[in-house]
Amino acid sequence: MLQFLIRRLIGAVVIMFLIGAFTFFLFYTIPQDFAQLACGRNCSPQNIEVIRENLGLDKPITTQFWEFMTGIVSGRDFPQGHCSAPCLGVSFDTGDFVWDSIMDRFPLTLSLTVGGLVIFLLFGLGTGLLAAWKRGTFVDKLVSGASMVLSSFQIYFLGPIVLGLLVYSTGWMENPRYVSFTGDPAGWFVGMLIPWAVMATIFTAQYTRMARSTMIEQLQEEHVRTARAKGMRQRYVFFRYAWRGSLIPIVTIIGMDLSALLSGAVVTEFTFDLAGIGRLAVESSLTKDLPLTMGVMLFGAFFILILNIIVDLAYAYIDPRVRLA
Repeated sequence: MLQFLIRRLIGAVVIMFLIGAFTFFLFYTIPQDFAQLACGRNCSPQNIEVIRENLGLDKPITTQFWEFMTGIVSGRDFPQGHCSAPCLGVSFDTGDFVWDSIMDRFPLTLSLTVGGLVIFLLFGLGTGLLAAWKRGTFVDKLVSGASMVLSSFQIYFLGPIVLGLLVYSTGWMENPRYVSFTGDPAGWFVGMLIPWAVMATIFTAQYTRMARSTMIEQLQEEHVRTARAKGMRQRYVFFRYAWRGSLIPIVTIIGMDLSALLSGAVVTEFTFDLAGIGRLAVESSLTKDLPLTMGVMLFGAFFILILNIIVDLAYAYIDPRVRLA
């Protein structure tokens, strides 16, 4: 398992370097004067030259790339002060360090992503298993039909409806907001409950159908039929033999859906007026704040890589043959 993890980590480092290089050269080949963007409108030529020198834009492109990549590892010095590693540059718009701006927004996006993931896995896999257990019955048809209907919803459509019913019309719940988990766990949970439920609805419906189909397929496998022939209880066979085998394709799909979950967090943040990393990315694009946009892209790629490594470890735990590949 340790060698398996080391291989995944080395691969993640290589991928991050390639993404960083691609992102840097992609943005810096844009025919724009970055010093002008950083200075804003009605900026004198003297100020533009000072900003160009302070940001290192007067240096060759290869030198700028080297300083950018080494700054991620060891930090960089700017007129604002020393930018500690991982240094992703300075925002054109606010003058703050990009990493600090991202870290201010990251707890909210992390709460959205992890909370939504937990909810749709619990409900999606739970209802899928129930439908497979009650295959052919009214419960199976009800769960399958409901999942098909819910999968057609979108966050920007379902969000306002839920807000109108639970917040504005009845007042049963508060308007979604983010508070620190360490400062107020109860307020954190209540404030994020509606965004979690809305964002998880589409994924719950998808995983319900997936869990049902994979579970039914596993129940037809030879080792499951053999366990039944030995006289083992149906419930024991269901959870001991069929359940673990059905997790393999589900875990694989989770790794593929992580990017979709993050993009869903972006829409959720705008729908419920929450200031997370997704909203930060859109705002930085609108203001042409290229260092902040690059930083958000790199951080998002890093976040997805880490989550995929976790999924790979779960996959290796479920199927030991993966460790030998």
